[in-house]
Amino acid sequence: MSTTRIPVVPDCQLEGKVVLIRMDHNVVKKGKIKDTMRIDRSIPTLQRILKAGGLPIVMTHVGRPKDKQTGQIKMSEDDAVTPIVQYLDQQLSLKGFVPQMEAQDEFGITDLSPLADAVAKLKSGEADYVYLPNTRWFKGEEAKDGTEDIFAKDLASYADLYVNDAFGSWQPHASTYSVTKYLPSYAGLLMMTEIENLDAVLEPKRPMVAVVAGAKFDTKIGPLSSLIKTCDHLVLGGVIYNAWLAHKYGLKIKGVDAEDIAQAAKFASEIGDKASRIIEPKVVVESDSFDTRTDGSWRFIKPAELEAGTELGYILDAAPVAFTDQKIKDVFMNASTIFVNAVMGLTSLFDEGTAAMYSLIDQNKKAMKIYGGGDTIQDFKTLLPEIFAAAAKDESYYFFTGGGAVLNAIEQGSPYGMKPVEALLKK
Repeated sequence: MSTTRIPVVPDCQLEGKVVLIRMDHNVVKKGKIKDTMRIDRSIPTLQRILKAGGLPIVMTHVGRPKDKQTGQIKMSEDDAVTPIVQYLDQQLSLKGFVPQMEAQDEFGITDLSPLADAVAKLKSGEADYVYLPNTRWFKGEEAKDGTEDIFAKDLASYADLYVNDAFGSWQPHASTYSVTKYLPSYAGLLMMTEIENLDAVLEPKRPMVAVVAGAKFDTKIGPLSSLIKTCDHLVLGGVIYNAWLAHKYGLKIKGVDAEDIAQAAKFASEIGDKASRIIEPKVVVESDSFDTRTDGSWRFIKPAELEAGTELGYILDAAPVAFTDQKIKDVFMNASTIFVNAVMGLTSLFDEGTAAMYSLIDQNKKAMKIYGGGDTIQDFKTLLPEIFAAAAKDESYYFFTGGGAVLNAIEQGSPYGMKPVEALLKK
């Protein structure tokens, strides 16, 4: 895939310039870093800017501090950038500075004037880099009412140029999209690497197997409709697989609402005979509880053998034995490309199905194996640490930093359809 239309950070003169860098360091949960991969992958861009004499202002979003109903923003140490700065300082022997910025009301920060002092510290050498507080603490970051432009323009006034290295942050927010209206804008090194590696998904070597899961069918129907045209086989997981089973076999599955089933029916209607590409794990885990796992409260069942109208508890995983089925084994072992954007179920209670699938995928040494999504990769690392450690050094594996971004690119048919990437294209 040609990326020559996108200006890249090494292309520009950086000496003495304040560089506003958007990264995807959304890795903090309850005040602690849950996984450093996204930070580690972004470090080369930061180092390149520092080496070239640039003065970095780094920013990221963390969590979801905004109440969707009221619009109020809760600023808490649970989703502060402090642990990220501490990690960068330790890894790179740098001195980062986080400006203290207070919200003017319950709708977020609007006064960016403390950034002036922060930039002065950069220029005097008191700080090696500035790290902006959580971008979602600022009024306008996620807005679509004009306040996003107010925030973006104010933010841009403190910098000379903008670099987007946040492939995983694909939604067009003020810090990923609107800010490009006010500054010369470039892609970071990680952004370019991720875009280049999308070739393996958008123009795959065949046969291709895709594994996709989700909590709601309506959020995945767009990417699934595009993906099933490209892949040879599709494996569904999570609630979207439950909805598919409920639609296909007329089952009543706890936790699957009428809207999900309607979306599954719509998907089936749209794909027509391509439904034959969907590979179903024949044995799944049915549980009486969504919160606990106790003896006698769960069992293995075969949905295809049940009568229409059968009422079931929660389906929380594919059974490990499902991946010993010869048909499924052949599908995975004969693939040339395997794209995984999923765990098979609720891994906090049942993780054996996901582990069995990942182990089977690893047995195919010739296929290009592509994983997308922080939770997907984190579960891989936790469930199969030895296999993951080897995979991290194996050129037949690639780990994207953002699963949602990959699905968005698949739906668009190109990374250039992603709004933050589109904003970087040479005019």
